[in-house]
Amino acid sequence: MVFSIRQAVVGQDTVNHVCLGCLRSGFLTSPRACQEALPQMPLKLSLKPGEKFVLNGAVVQNGDRRGVLILQNKASVLREKDILQPEDVNTPARRVYFPVMMMYLDEASAAKVYDEFALRLGEFMSASRNPEVLADCVAASRHVMAREYYKALMAARKLVEYEEGLANVAAGVQDSGHTG
Repeated sequence: MVFSIRQAVVGQDTVNHVCLGCLRSGFLTSPRACQEALPQMPLKLSLKPGEKFVLNGAVVQNGDRRGVLILQNKASVLREKDILQPEDVNTPARRVYFPVMMMYLDEASAAKVYDEFALRLGEFMSASRNPEVLADCVAASRHVMAREYYKALMAARKLVEYEEGLANVAAGVQDSGHTG
C-alpha cells in the first residue's frame, strides 16, 4: 500500500503529514491533534534504592532495592535530581526553570505561574547574547505556549546547564589567578 503525503491548512497549522486515523477518516488534523490521538508509549523508570520522584504532584520514594516502574498513561513525573527547591532559585536561569517546573507538576495552576515565567525569561534573554542560548529561550517559550511543559522544562534545563558552565569557567579563571 502506498501513502502519499498531502498538505493542508487546518486553522493556522500547515499539515504535511498524515496519521493512520487521518487516512481512515480522510480528514487532516493539526500535528498536535494527531499526537493526542496516537497511543502513548509506556514510560519505564529505573529507580535507585531510596530514590524519590514526583508523580502527578505526589512525592514517591523507592524502597531499599533497585526498582522499575512502568507508567502506562500520561503522567507528570520528575526525578529528585530535576526538582528545584524554592530556596535554590538563586540564579537567573533557575528563576526561569522554577516556574516551568511548577507548570509541569501542576498543569491546572499553570496560568498562575505563567507571568513569573514570562518576566524571568525576558530578563534572562535581555542579559544573554549567545544565539544558542537565545534559541533555547525561544524553544522554552514556544513549548510553554503549546502547554508542552516537559519539553519546556528540558529547554529551561539547558539554560541552567549553560549558566553553571559559565560559573565553572569563571571559577577556573579566578583559581588560575592565584599563585600558591
